[in-house]
Amino acid sequence: MTETTDWNAKTIAEFRANEGRVGGPFEGAPIVLVHHRGRTSARGYVNPMMYLPHDTDDNIIYVFATKAGAPTNPDWYYNLTAAGEGSVERGTETYKVTVSELTGTERDRVYAEQARRYPGFAEYERQTTEIRTIPVLELTRV
Repeated sequence: MTETTDWNAKTIAEFRANEGRVGGPFEGAPIVLVHHRGRTSARGYVNPMMYLPHDTDDNIIYVFATKAGAPTNPDWYYNLTAAGEGSVERGTETYKVTVSELTGTERDRVYAEQARRYPGFAEYERQTTEIRTIPVLELTRV
């Protein structure tokens, strides 16, 4: 088991055991488990990730394909955008979502708000400057 897979498995177990809450460096942060299918394998995957709730619509959340500031996008980003749908576990609730990618000023506004709330996101953006723009996905409850 890779270090990332092991971390994901532990975080998923903690999330499910504590009604959507986790401790450690993510204590108090909004976390969801995003379910998606591999775009070529069709295998099911679950990834824990921080999210930003929409300002006024509880049915919309934003997730960020930071990959901790790596020079490439995470696989889950390609899977979700290829499928255009997935599902999330948020707290004790699981529901289907549609997926759309934000661009331009809307993407920049949402990412800036996440970076304001969680400065690590500003560091991820700094690390990827002139390499890639970190994608922001809008997940909308179906």
